[in-house]
Amino acid sequence: MSGEHHDATIARRVRRLETLLEEKGLITGERVDEAIDAFLASSSPANGARVVARAWTDPAFRSRLLADGTAAVRELGYMEGSYQRLRVVENTATTHNVVVCTLCSCYPLRLLGPSPSWYKSEAYRSRVVREPRAVLREFGLELPEAVDITVWDSSAESRYMVLPRRPEGTEGLAEQELAALVTRNALIGTAAV
Repeated sequence: MSGEHHDATIARRVRRLETLLEEKGLITGERVDEAIDAFLASSSPANGARVVARAWTDPAFRSRLLADGTAAVRELGYMEGSYQRLRVVENTATTHNVVVCTLCSCYPLRLLGPSPSWYKSEAYRSRVVREPRAVLREFGLELPEAVDITVWDSSAESRYMVLPRRPEGTEGLAEQELAALVTRNALIGTAAV
């Protein structure tokens, strides 16, 4: 099933559910719009950056984050009500992680904000799996040949986020200052911090 067909099928189902709820008087179209607006207003890469900064400064939180990303980010007030599983994968000196959704564009929206257009493109979705080093190079990220690249495929049930390596020389920075260093692309793995 192509990603576009799958998206259209889901969109039709969602619209039908909204219509049924409205017809039964359980919710109004305005209330649906308000809920969507509220969700999007609280969805930002700044949320993922805060998670990363906490992991960089709190070793116990980092351990919990890598063991069970969903539970750890809920400690910080993210992913409430989410049914997806969040898996956080850590970049190290020898391993670099990058995230893709090969079927459509599954993505931890609450932690990364709306997905960039390139993440949804067929070119990125297919090429990053086949030639990740070349794709990362096009993003300006040149990794040494000795660094292994692992590509993680998000799905409707499981979302991925990268825990980037903490930059050298940032030991004296506060959590808020560290969070300001983290970009959405670093949380996807197409950039380093």
